[in-house]
Amino acid sequence: MKNGIGHHQIGDSFDDFMLIKEATRGVASNGKPFLTLILRDATGEIDTKLWDASKEDESVFIPEQIVKLTGEVNQFRGKAQLKIFSIRPAQTTDGVQVSDFVEKAPVDKEYLAQQLTEAIFEMQNPAMQRIVRAFIKKYQNALLTYPAASKNHHEYVSGLAHHVVSMLRIAKELHTLYPELNKDLLYAGIILHDLGKLKELSGVVTTTYTLEGKLLGHIPMMVEEIGHMAKELQIEGEEVVILQHLVLSHHGKAEWGSPKPPLVREAEVLHLIDLIDAKMNMLNRALDKVKPGEFTERLFAMDNRAFYKPLFEEN
Repeated sequence: MKNGIGHHQIGDSFDDFMLIKEATRGVASNGKPFLTLILRDATGEIDTKLWDASKEDESVFIPEQIVKLTGEVNQFRGKAQLKIFSIRPAQTTDGVQVSDFVEKAPVDKEYLAQQLTEAIFEMQNPAMQRIVRAFIKKYQNALLTYPAASKNHHEYVSGLAHHVVSMLRIAKELHTLYPELNKDLLYAGIILHDLGKLKELSGVVTTTYTLEGKLLGHIPMMVEEIGHMAKELQIEGEEVVILQHLVLSHHGKAEWGSPKPPLVREAEVLHLIDLIDAKMNMLNRALDKVKPGEFTERLFAMDNRAFYKPLFEEN
């Protein structure tokens, strides 16, 4: 999808199909209703406003609806925004389907599954290996298809598994540099740290937060689930508590969603690996969309910074 929205510049005209990811109703200062739509295709997403929206518009332009649009890419508060000239729902005869508009991981599912299996084989601690194996068996299909987030990083099909496998590769290199790290504990923490997102997020296409996700969050849900799984497997001991601690503390600080800061060496390293992989994913994908000598758009999850792509990176 080389002509997708991710490759459009400010000022470009747009004439193509997109998928509605989110639709929110608002009321303008003149009292007339409008819709804020977040549109997506396999290359990225963009916001747009549908002014003077009728009741019919509100019932037609809903999440997971494919639409045909013409318009122009403008800039609003430093971010690209699509100005709509015309919009209509897609019809069967258009020959488009939802899967055409969903970004996928840059590696296939078979590779990701194989990497997870290899990591489990490398583990030598029987308690941690059994717990991790049981979770992989329980969630394999969802783990290999779910995104890692609804926005910001790895927010694409198989994004969660891609994130986990990338983190495992970082952990392997770090263990070579720092052999005193407990590799089993680090691997187990990496594989389990975000599994709660399978309950926190609604699915693959238009990913939103479930009620449990909003009220509880993936961290407490997963900590509880590790406890249940250990009981089911009749595993007791320090490993279970420390594994729960790794999941509980992996966001690093209370204001980032972790009730406890990392208090075990491998917990601190897990938090840092998670940060590195999430940030690299955001940066690489944003920089892929700009030419050398240009800045990316402002990246909300990177403290609203716009990053520069150096001229000498041109091949």
